[in-house]
Amino acid sequence: MSEFRHTAEGLKQFQSLSLKAKITLSKARIKAWYEYWDGEVYVAFSGGKDSTVLLHLVRQMYPDVPAVFTDTGLEFPEIRKFVKSTDNVEWLKPKMPFKDVLEKYGYPVVSKRIARYVYDVRHARKTSNTRRLRLHGIRKDGTYSPMSKISKKWKRLIGAPFKISDKCCDVLKKNPTRDYEKRTGLKPYVGMMAFESMNRKSTYFEHGCNAYKLTHPRSTPIVFWKEDDIWEYLRTYDVPYSPIYDMGYERTGCIFCMFGAHMEGSPGRFQLLAKTHPKQYAYCMNKLGLKRVLDVVGVPYEPQ
Repeated sequence: MSEFRHTAEGLKQFQSLSLKAKITLSKARIKAWYEYWDGEVYVAFSGGKDSTVLLHLVRQMYPDVPAVFTDTGLEFPEIRKFVKSTDNVEWLKPKMPFKDVLEKYGYPVVSKRIARYVYDVRHARKTSNTRRLRLHGIRKDGTYSPMSKISKKWKRLIGAPFKISDKCCDVLKKNPTRDYEKRTGLKPYVGMMAFESMNRKSTYFEHGCNAYKLTHPRSTPIVFWKEDDIWEYLRTYDVPYSPIYDMGYERTGCIFCMFGAHMEGSPGRFQLLAKTHPKQYAYCMNKLGLKRVLDVVGVPYEPQ
């Protein structure tokens, strides 16, 4: 991909292409990654629709490429069943269960950025540069960085009566995956898309689809796709996917994750969970203590 294509305008052009054109471009990125690493690659497979499309694309070209699923213990039963029905998938497990992560580090609320900033403030010395940066956006050199501080709306979380952090993703997903990569030497294809977050856009602008120079190299061959492209692909090519999406869920990550829950309409994810998976709902509300957390954040969770 040219440097021009790594710009915002270039991304928009790619995103506006037809599905057929996007498939052609994605397969070119898949091929380049495969050949660069001499076939020592794998597909990060969550069981969700995006990684399902990615796995289908990769295996059309290279049928023997393995898929890797990280079993955090927080997946919907429909996701687990779907993953089990997929060939050549290796299951990884984290060293610490979610309940212990909550007790040691804290709850994942609002966003990874806000949760990390709250954690930083709570663990920094009162006179530290870190605390000044997270509270006021003032860097060590005195310059101002608005994106480096906790927004006014969420400063109240600093005094919340429970721990808060963004570390669950590292402990439950990234660490097992990186241990696997270190053990096998394989490099991943990952089904993330740029429209999902500013961080993903920034990574794309800097590295393109195939990020060879990252500390942990990865290929994101469908990074310029959109949500509609995923569904069009699944339906056009009759690709099986997890039935969880037919139950009203738009996202199928960790069941008990609260990142982004404050931005949802009604019913929210936990209200829907009460209806579709009452056992898991009761566990997270009563055993994991999500009720008091959601009350503070302001997310409705009572069944409608």
